[in-house]
Amino acid sequence: MTVLPSRERAGVLFSRIGALVVIVAAVGLLPWLSGRDPALSVLRARSAEQEPTSEALDAIRRELGLGAGPLAGLGDWMGGVLRGDFGRSWVNGAEVLPSVLSGLGVSLTLMAAALIVALLLATALCAPTLVRGVRGTLRGTTGTGAPAAALAALPEFLIAAVLLVVLSVWLGWFPPYGWQGAQHLVLPALALGIPAGGILGRLVDDALPPIFGERWVGLWRSSGCTPAVITRAVLRRAMPPVLPQLGLVAVGLTGGAVAVETVFAVPGIGRTALGAAESQDLPLLQASILVLVLLGVVVGGLVGGVRRLMLGPGLRDTALSLPATAGGAPSTLRRAIPAVCAVVMAVVIGWGLLREPLFLDTTARLAAPSGTHPLGTDSLGRDVLARLGHGAAATLGVALLVCVCSYVLALALGFLPGLASGIAETANAVPPVIAGILVAAALGPGTFGASVAVALVSWPPLAAHAAALVQETRAAAHLTAQRAIGSTPMWILTRHILPAVAGPVARHAVLRLPGIALALASLGFLGLGAQPPAPEWGLMLAESLPYVERAPWASLAPAAMLLLLAALAMSLSTTPVRRRHRTSPSPQGNSA
Repeated sequence: MTVLPSRERAGVLFSRIGALVVIVAAVGLLPWLSGRDPALSVLRARSAEQEPTSEALDAIRRELGLGAGPLAGLGDWMGGVLRGDFGRSWVNGAEVLPSVLSGLGVSLTLMAAALIVALLLATALCAPTLVRGVRGTLRGTTGTGAPAAALAALPEFLIAAVLLVVLSVWLGWFPPYGWQGAQHLVLPALALGIPAGGILGRLVDDALPPIFGERWVGLWRSSGCTPAVITRAVLRRAMPPVLPQLGLVAVGLTGGAVAVETVFAVPGIGRTALGAAESQDLPLLQASILVLVLLGVVVGGLVGGVRRLMLGPGLRDTALSLPATAGGAPSTLRRAIPAVCAVVMAVVIGWGLLREPLFLDTTARLAAPSGTHPLGTDSLGRDVLARLGHGAAATLGVALLVCVCSYVLALALGFLPGLASGIAETANAVPPVIAGILVAAALGPGTFGASVAVALVSWPPLAAHAAALVQETRAAAHLTAQRAIGSTPMWILTRHILPAVAGPVARHAVLRLPGIALALASLGFLGLGAQPPAPEWGLMLAESLPYVERAPWASLAPAAMLLLLAALAMSLSTTPVRRRHRTSPSPQGNSA
C-alpha cells in the first residue's frame, strides 16, 4: 500500500471534475455539436412534411431562444437545470422533467432487482471457496473463476435476446414485453444481473484465497473462533478492494439497461434516451443522459464513501488494491477454448465470404436452413450465412481499429498518471451505450459514430495499466544507474521505459479486443452503429427479433456468433499475462 502524494491527489480530483464538466458541457451543446441547424432539427422533429422556410425556422429560433449561439444556449440550459427546468420536448411540447422522472423510477426499480440477482449469483459463485476456506481445506486458487468469467463476458443485449427466445417464446414462462407487473421484471432483471453477478463473483472469488492464506486466519481458527466469525472477518477484509468494482458494476447497469429496456419494451430512462436520440428530441435526450451520468457519479461517490468507512482512518488515504492471486499454468481446457472458438468462427466467416450477402430472394423469406441456405434466410430473403461472413469486417475489423486507437491513446496518457486517472474514472462512469447515444446525437448513427463512442470509453483500463508500468519502470534501480552515468532522458524513454510499457499494454489490448467487438455489436443492435443493409452481427440480431417466433434460426445464428465471441473474450480474460522482471540492465541498456 502506498500513499498518494498531495499534488497527485489534487491532480486526480481536478481531472475528475474537469472530465465531468466536459461531459455536462457536451450534453448541453448537443443542439450545436451535430453541425446541423438546431431550428431545422426541431422542425423535422415536429413535422417531417413542413417546408423548412426561413420564416418557419426564424419562428422556432425565437420560440426556443436558439438564435443567441451555442455558449449562450449552454448557459441558459445549465441555468434551467439548476432551477429544475429541463425544458420542453421538441416533438410534443410537453415538459421533459416528468417523463425523465417516470423513466428514472422504472430504471431504478429494474436496476435494484438486477443488483439483487447479481449479489445472489456472486454469493453462489463464491460459496464453495468460502466454505473450503473456513474449513481450512482450500488449496491454491479456486475453480469458479472460469464460470464467473463466462457469465461476465456475456453482453446484456445478447442475454436478453436469448432469454426472450427460450423462456418467453419457446417455453412461455414469462411475458415477452411490457411493464405491468412483477412477472415483467424477471427477464430484464436476469439479463442485467447475470453479467454483473459474474463480475462480482469472479472478483471476490479471486480475492478470497490469499486472505485465507494470511496467518491471522489460521490463528483465529486454532483459537476456536466459530466459522461465522471467521467468515465475517474474511469478507470484511475482502470487501474494500472490491467495492470500487461494485461501483463500476452498478454504473454499468445504467448502460446495460438501455439495451435490456429496448428488448423487453420497458419504459425506463435508457429506452427514453434512445427514443429521444432516434427522434432528435434533444431536450429529452439531454435530460435523460444527464440523469444517467449523474446517477453513475453519485453511485461511485457512495461506494467510495462506504469503502473509506470500512478501511478506517488509518488507511483512508492509501491505495488499497485487490490481493494478488497465484497464477498457475493454464489448463488444457483453457488453452483449447480460444482455439475452438477461433476455428469455428473462421470456418463460418470463410464459408460466408464465398456467398452474396445482399442478394434478395423474396420467394425464400424466412426460409429454414437447407442445402441452398445452410443457416436459413432473413425477413428479406437474404442468406444468413453470407451476412455472417461479410459482417465480420463490420464487427471484428472495426473493433481492431478501435483497439489500436485506444492502445495509442492509453500509451500516451500512461505517462501522465495523475491526469489520466481522474479522466479514466469519469470515462468509466459512461458506459459504451450512453457514449453511443451522445455520439449518435452529434454525428448521427453509423459505424464511425459507434467507433468513436467505444474508443472514448475503452482506453481507461489500458491507460491505468500503462501508468502503473511507467511508475514501476521509472523507479527501477537500473534506471537510476543510467541517470547516474549520464544517459539522456530521451535515451531512457526510448530504450527503457517505452519497451517495458508498450509490450504488456499491447497484450492487454489484444485481450480486450473481443469485448470491444461486443460493445460495437451492442450499438449496432440498438441502431446506433452500422445501418441497414450492412451485415453487422448486432444489427442482424436486432432485425431478426421481430420474427423470432416464426424463424428463430435467423436470431440464433448471429446470437451464436456473438456467444462464440463472448467465449473468446472469457477465455482470453482468464489467461494469465506473464511479465519478465530484470534484475540488472543489459550492456546495451535495453529493458526487457
